[in-house]
Amino acid sequence: MRLIPVASACLLTLGSIAALAQQGAMPDRVGGTVESFKGDVLTMKTADGKTEAVRVPPTVNVTALQNRKLSDIKAGDFVGSAAVKGPDGKLHAQEVHIFAESMRGTGEGQRPMSGANRSMTNATVTTVIAAPERQTLRLTYKGGEQDIDVGPEARIVAIIPGDRSLLKPGAAVSVFVTKAADGSLSARGVQAEKDGVKPL
Repeated sequence: MRLIPVASACLLTLGSIAALAQQGAMPDRVGGTVESFKGDVLTMKTADGKTEAVRVPPTVNVTALQNRKLSDIKAGDFVGSAAVKGPDGKLHAQEVHIFAESMRGTGEGQRPMSGANRSMTNATVTTVIAAPERQTLRLTYKGGEQDIDVGPEARIVAIIPGDRSLLKPGAAVSVFVTKAADGSLSARGVQAEKDGVKPL
């Protein structure tokens, strides 16, 4: 079984993130294509051709994505940005996720990601500095502030509520999981394909 290092905190509820942060750890992520969803067991085929079974408790949130444009990001939005530090010393966004208002505060703060000079910042947009084909977002979170350059190469999506009906055969999914002592996997959050827009 191969677990993918977590790329963002965007799928987890605020309570889950807070508890995990206190433990100094984040869960792993398993991505793939749904083969079946029966009872509370999600069976998926991963990118490397393996089959994984994950228990999805009834209380686990299912979210989806909608494509957005750079111009859709406004002051006051709560966003998450995966970014890499460039030779110019600035953080350049790879992805920006616009959270639903009900998810405001999810994973607030800045933390390192796997890979050199990569970070995830979940924060409120306080200022949008526009330039031709790109923007600089000034993000404010408890205890800090960060400017992030967002160019046309960055993927912009809105995180929207979903439901378990999205977990149908053939759909792409990305599941944050915890692993029990016996090796079984349980979901802490699920992001599913909707209207052809696949998970991050």
